[in-house]
Amino acid sequence: MHRRRCRAAALVLGLAASLLVPTTVAAPPAAAATPGSKKVIVQLFEWNWTSVANECTSTLGPKGYGYVQVSPPQEHVNSSPWWVSYQPVSYRIESRKGTRAQFQSMVNTCHNAGVKVIVDAVVNHMSGQENGGTGWAGTSYGHYNYPGVYSSQDFHYCGRNGNNDIANYNDRYEVQNCELVNLADLKTESDYVRTRLATYLNDLLSLGVDGFRLDGSKHMPAADIAAIKAKLSRSAYLVQEVIYGAGEPVQPTEYTGNGDVHEFRYGKDLARMFNNERLAYLRNFGESWGYLSSAKAVVFTDNHDTQREGGVLTYRDRGEYALANAFMLAWPYGTPAVMSSFTYSGRDQGPPSDGSNKVTNTTCYSGWECEHRWPVIANMVGFRNATEGAGVTNWYDNGYQHIAFSRAGKGYLTVNDEDSAISGRSYYTGLPAGRYCDVIHGTFSNGSCSGPVITVDSAGWFAATVNAHDAIAIHVGAKLS
Repeated sequence: MHRRRCRAAALVLGLAASLLVPTTVAAPPAAAATPGSKKVIVQLFEWNWTSVANECTSTLGPKGYGYVQVSPPQEHVNSSPWWVSYQPVSYRIESRKGTRAQFQSMVNTCHNAGVKVIVDAVVNHMSGQENGGTGWAGTSYGHYNYPGVYSSQDFHYCGRNGNNDIANYNDRYEVQNCELVNLADLKTESDYVRTRLATYLNDLLSLGVDGFRLDGSKHMPAADIAAIKAKLSRSAYLVQEVIYGAGEPVQPTEYTGNGDVHEFRYGKDLARMFNNERLAYLRNFGESWGYLSSAKAVVFTDNHDTQREGGVLTYRDRGEYALANAFMLAWPYGTPAVMSSFTYSGRDQGPPSDGSNKVTNTTCYSGWECEHRWPVIANMVGFRNATEGAGVTNWYDNGYQHIAFSRAGKGYLTVNDEDSAISGRSYYTGLPAGRYCDVIHGTFSNGSCSGPVITVDSAGWFAATVNAHDAIAIHVGAKLS
């Protein structure tokens, strides 16, 4: 079996010729549920509001990202680890990422740049601090007491396993009524709690937010989420965090009636194909693998949790990570979410901050990885937008780590993850004849390309060499005049 034996430090161009006999694959599932023509989400993990606003104007809008997912904006525990953002102490829009006014300005700026805003909303629980304390914005709180918001009767106390923590994920009651690592678990079956959560979400909607990522959705019955959704003041895009577990009683499919759901298997299986198995197996990647319906799935190579847990490709994998993201953005299954990380050496390490734990302005490639700006990833967002709605045709693989496919009449990607170049071949694209920017290695702007140009002949073919651990991508939105 061919296995990848080295990681690409960077992607470089190969040019020359090959003959691939294309085949077709079954038409892809229906388009994913994010509305509008620009569907790609980018998670700017722990960026402050000023930096998010600047990024919408400078990069996200121009590159065609449809949505920016921002970290939780509510007041939280005051400490340094990244996870304090997921420990609310009040629903004031005041956090180490900025003030309410800065948040409002960010939403307006992103909208002006053509980018919608998704908020990571923590609705399953409050803090996990046994002795309480004082929150970021000065609010005093206890583990089960949040003055003016919640008191002891608003929480679950499952009383199992010597404490209130979840121990058995094969027990639905525990998963949805016990605590996730001591986080005070809200009684979401209570109408008061539902109303209070909806009040928080409606406050964000009043600031112009377009949707929510509902953190910890697996730990709430789908019916509770539906009841909260029914209290929203207007429609909003929803994606729910429900981690698949084989044989577990709580399954992601239960939640699709509320909105989209994260497909956690995607990133792990994609990493497995790139690291240990064969890209050839990806020819039917998606629902045929037992995944959620494409129209309900949000997929990612990694997110802030999985990159710390292992088993996925992350920014540390450099060129290989870029290739995996290129595939994700070219393949039509689900709504793709691109991760943008800060650099970390320990699991709990927080984002770059000042002495008071306030998140500092983002400086890409200096404490912040900014994967969404990597040319391969950023340019493939345009590929995704240009090929929206087109099926997969002209699939080719060599049985191992070299694959190629068209997005019917709109785009073409070939990936070579072998340890040597593929040369002396031609590729059938089915694209109109013309000169196209190879967006893996160049940026298309104002009718010209900063990198290599691929010429498709009148029969729809082009000749090229694809270097080891490299790719070529062309699409109709990057065709030279």
